[in-house]
Amino acid sequence: MQRLAVYCGSSLGASEAYKTGAIQLGKELAKRNITLVYGGSSIGLMGAVANTVLSEGGHAIGVIPRLLAEREISHKGLTELITVETMHERKAKMMELADGFVVLPGGTGTLEEFFEVFTWGQIGLHQKPCGLLNINHYYEPLISLFNHMIDQRFLQEKFRAMAIIEDEPAALLDKFLNYEAPPIKSFE
Repeated sequence: MQRLAVYCGSSLGASEAYKTGAIQLGKELAKRNITLVYGGSSIGLMGAVANTVLSEGGHAIGVIPRLLAEREISHKGLTELITVETMHERKAKMMELADGFVVLPGGTGTLEEFFEVFTWGQIGLHQKPCGLLNINHYYEPLISLFNHMIDQRFLQEKFRAMAIIEDEPAALLDKFLNYEAPPIKSFE
């Protein structure tokens, strides 16, 4: 695994644990020589993970829409900053560049990015691992929703297993190394 896309909040959130988790992930990425691919911002959890990767000697590629770059929130010290026109282009470029996807705490945009790559995996557009870094139990409500989806037969168990969930970055990345994608979704 050479490059991981990380989706996360442009704010730091209500708990210091979120920033601490982003820093731990950044250190783990740099230690494993995995390039960070992320939204290109200098603020929030996005900035925390990028700053850590860079300060630890790693590489960080940002992909940012022109609208956000013009608001002066783009990170100026990245290994590479790719400016695209739209949010759709950003997501497509990040998906193309990444060998897997890690989701830290974040808001609706973060969840939207996660669900898109998760869905793309279900239908066979990629066979890359998707993981939730469950910092401070942030994703417990989503885990409950996944279980409810399975109970109500809107999500097959094999696809629920596509979402690798761990509390610690090292454990999450270790599971990524052994990831095997399930067969693509059938509509029978």
